[in-house]
Amino acid sequence: MRASKASADELLNVFPMSAGAGGSTTAGASEVHREMALPEESRPFHLADSAFWRYVLLLVSSFTLSGCAGMVDMVRDVSRSLADIDVSGVTDLFGPGEVQMSPEQIAQLEVIPSTRPGWEAGVEESPATVFLPVFGDGAVYAGGPDGRLVRFDAASGKASGVIDTKHPLAGGIGAGDGMLLVGTFKGEVLAFDEKSGKPKWTANLSTEVLSPPHAGMGVVVVRTGDGRIYGLDSESGKRKWVYQGATPSLTVRSFAGALIADDRVYAGFAGGRLVALNISNGSLVWEAMVSRPRGATELERISDVTSLPVLDEQQVCAVAYQGRIACFDITAGNQIWARDVSSNAGLAMDDNYVYVSENRGGIVAYDKRDGTSVWAQDLLNGLRLSAPLAHGARIVVGDSQGYVNFIRKDNGAIIARSGTDESAITARPISLPNGIAVQTRKGGVFAFGA
Repeated sequence: MRASKASADELLNVFPMSAGAGGSTTAGASEVHREMALPEESRPFHLADSAFWRYVLLLVSSFTLSGCAGMVDMVRDVSRSLADIDVSGVTDLFGPGEVQMSPEQIAQLEVIPSTRPGWEAGVEESPATVFLPVFGDGAVYAGGPDGRLVRFDAASGKASGVIDTKHPLAGGIGAGDGMLLVGTFKGEVLAFDEKSGKPKWTANLSTEVLSPPHAGMGVVVVRTGDGRIYGLDSESGKRKWVYQGATPSLTVRSFAGALIADDRVYAGFAGGRLVALNISNGSLVWEAMVSRPRGATELERISDVTSLPVLDEQQVCAVAYQGRIACFDITAGNQIWARDVSSNAGLAMDDNYVYVSENRGGIVAYDKRDGTSVWAQDLLNGLRLSAPLAHGARIVVGDSQGYVNFIRKDNGAIIARSGTDESAITARPISLPNGIAVQTRKGGVFAFGA
């Protein structure tokens, strides 16, 4: 069944849910950090736009304060409060555009079979932040910067509820312990009951919350833009603990949060570090190096873990930008194997392999026991990929042209490539009982069968 696409304004009449105290409709400018923005989807830049000269002012101030290396992302930080400015247009003036694929690549991709989505819907577009939908209680929850969380039936795509948080959101959505969790540019964490949509609590942290908070074992784990990880009480939102490690002078902006597994919290950091924390008190269990910075300049030495780690019962694996993939013993953090590869998108794991979305657009599979390369799929070279999802007998990955790519696990062959709304899919696809779902930069939510 294919559902029609509806706006959030229309959906408010379906099942309105109150969200408690309101907030400002525009987020304030956040603290400036020396972070490097990786390339994003190209968007047009219009010189006739009334905001053009404000762009110029932002660029000049950025040069003065931080230099070229951190300028692109700094412009995005400063201009968050300017609602009429399309900040991605500035980013693309200085970042590389869409990499051109060869005619041979295009020809091969065009003959790959395509499937239609089982249903599609929509929320507010998010050109500068990453929004990940979440599945729970038979529904897909999706949100956007306008602060509205929409609940869609996972089988039909029919909208069945809206939570108007009344806060501009910076990323999400997270879940756990019966809650939906989102963060704001002002450092707020908002918790809502998953079934009723009623607000539970609001917590105020140090700075912007760009990644989805998650809950487990009575603790909500939140990562903020300054590299801190907070543990909050699930019932009250009160702070239980906070962890912060050392941060290099120049880092890549990360939308990755932290992974909860059993009584541990796993997270990657700038400088190539991976840590395991005790979820009850935030104490460090172990720390390991995924990749050590190398090179003569600050840019060359960036080797940050900008995606979530993956794990099984024996090992945890992480991958670094301009670095390598490494797997460690889950108990003590001893390295099992490592291989050179660069990825800011992320990786996935199943019973046999670890799959990595490379920066250049390739997908690589490694034997998770010893790191032996099993296969490499290079047909997507030149595209920017999402983190992969291991789903049944396939690997599913989104790309910067808005396609969902279905890849065989055993040999890496692309068996289907399905279009959405032509905008980038930057967040990992999510698993549904009978398929998968993705959210695009334009706010499209698309579900495909298994």
